[in-house]
Amino acid sequence: MKLLSYISQFMIPFLLFYVIGYGILSKRDIYGDFLEGAREGLKTVRGLVPVLIGLMTAVGVLRASHFLDFLGKILEKVTAAAGIPPQIVPLGLVRLFSSSAATGLLLDIFKESGADSPVGLMAGVMLSATESVFYCMSVYFGSVGIRKTRYTLVGALAASVAGMIAAVWIVACLM
Repeated sequence: MKLLSYISQFMIPFLLFYVIGYGILSKRDIYGDFLEGAREGLKTVRGLVPVLIGLMTAVGVLRASHFLDFLGKILEKVTAAAGIPPQIVPLGLVRLFSSSAATGLLLDIFKESGADSPVGLMAGVMLSATESVFYCMSVYFGSVGIRKTRYTLVGALAASVAGMIAAVWIVACLM
């Protein structure tokens, strides 16, 4: 274990010296290449910022208006029959849009129910078993200009639902 720790301390400096050494040996303009990469990165950021602001605003509005809690109460009968606590439903919905907002909801669940409670464990496993589908699709497809996503959304939502069900089922079986 100490060997890995020792190696990790030198990995970034090694990579920097490797890139600079390779650039010098191949007689490339390293600084010009760096500036060109920075320019392209800023173009990507400029294209993504409006999408990210829109997503973060929408999630903030949903959380502040308590709409997610309302939706959880509406779906409580269906989810309770499946053994899913109502606190998990808003977490699953928010997770589709924003990891950071879902982490905030997770911390709220931990405060209310405890991290070692069945609800807390289900929520923690759910966050690690799912992905922020809409965020990732907007960032990755938006950065390269893809407009027709074909079956990506359906597949990603199916995988997220499977992850949510698996999280509830695994914790329920272990308790």
